[in-house]
Amino acid sequence: MKIMNRNLVCAALAAAVSTSAWGGIQIAIGHNPNDQATAKFHFPGIPAPARNDPATQAQFILVDGRRDANGGNLDVLHDGRAPTEEDQPGDNFFFTAGTDGGRLLIDLGEATDVSRINTYSWHPGARGPQVYNLYAGQEGDTHFVARVQRGTDPGTCGWKCLAQVDTRPKTGEPGGQYGVSIHDPEGVLGRFRYLLLDIFRTESGDGFGNTFYSEIDVWGRGTPAPTEVSSNPVRRQTVPIEGGKYEVTLDTTDTPDLQDWVEKEVIPMVQKWYPNLVQLLPSDGFEAPRKFSITFSKDMQGVAATGGTRIRCAAQWFRGNLKGEAKGAILHEMVHVVQQYGRGRRGNPTAGRVPGWLTEGLTDYIRWYLYEPASHGAEITSRNLARARYDGNYRITANFLNWVINTCDRDLLLQLNTTIREGRYDEEFWKKRTGRTIQDLGAEWRAALEKKLGDGASPKPVS
Repeated sequence: MKIMNRNLVCAALAAAVSTSAWGGIQIAIGHNPNDQATAKFHFPGIPAPARNDPATQAQFILVDGRRDANGGNLDVLHDGRAPTEEDQPGDNFFFTAGTDGGRLLIDLGEATDVSRINTYSWHPGARGPQVYNLYAGQEGDTHFVARVQRGTDPGTCGWKCLAQVDTRPKTGEPGGQYGVSIHDPEGVLGRFRYLLLDIFRTESGDGFGNTFYSEIDVWGRGTPAPTEVSSNPVRRQTVPIEGGKYEVTLDTTDTPDLQDWVEKEVIPMVQKWYPNLVQLLPSDGFEAPRKFSITFSKDMQGVAATGGTRIRCAAQWFRGNLKGEAKGAILHEMVHVVQQYGRGRRGNPTAGRVPGWLTEGLTDYIRWYLYEPASHGAEITSRNLARARYDGNYRITANFLNWVINTCDRDLLLQLNTTIREGRYDEEFWKKRTGRTIQDLGAEWRAALEKKLGDGASPKPVS
């Protein structure tokens, strides 16, 4: 891991709390390694996240940098809630991949005797630690309310530097849960209305070094005593697959009504099919993830999504499809867990981006033709023939791939998967494997569909 040259004022110790001084101000840092972190964010000597501190009603403003669209908005930093697991993008705020953080302004609304500022983060890897400089502005000083962009030293326009924080451990893995508490044991930090966090990434070895910030609390003297965040009872179980070679963690904390269905339907399917998917999608030197998770989220829109090894499912959609496409949708996401096609671009800087229609088409081919072929979920009928393009995405592309496999190349799935994962895919692949271009194959497939439907042999429509 590449570390930037920054003044290291603090260093976290695993499963402990360290304290450093910054001009009389103390910076306490707690670190719970991955195997010790819980949803309560408990650290010795550091308060847990609060749900009624002055920051709850404060205005959080992004003055520099870009929010990552995969994460939560600024509200998650002061909503009095905390993530319930280690890799929960929607419940954390983080800056977009490939950038070096940004600046965040907190407007408390009025001058407040600030006694303590706490920041919390949680991620299993390099996005767990925190690196930032903290500034504060006095009520009535007009300079610090200006939008302070990167490249401008806040100290030159009315800001007071309270602390420099760096919780990256000097040794060991960086992942886990971090809590930082900044306070002055002799009294208050000062009377401030505005706070500014100048936030930096934790490493520059790849584009994924921006911290998952979970909560920011500001305690004030004379304000109500902070109350610890409340969390729902955690309903999470880890299930072994293939005798413990793999394991899946299923989380129904948000959706206890789905627990029975998960145990009776989802777990047996996952235990049977995850090893099958690993065997279907091998490549030299590749090991499929040994651990992954499936979380049912009450607030998620759409159907489901996968990031790395974490599958998120929209509870509302699943409730309406338990007897229909629900299990197949989970299998589709499990294919993405095994694919890990992003490694092709990481290992081969010259690799082109794989078309989304191909990645999703492969996934739906496995779903509709190998997992649940009797459903005929990817068949083309006279009603949807007009939309039949080889790059039509999902089910339509799955139908095309099935035709190519059955008529041209029985090893297409294996070879296509390997080529994509190793970052070698381009359109020449099709000519090398079949002797025809992708466009020619698409035209032949379309003609075969038209002939089949014209002969009256219409496939069974999707129910």
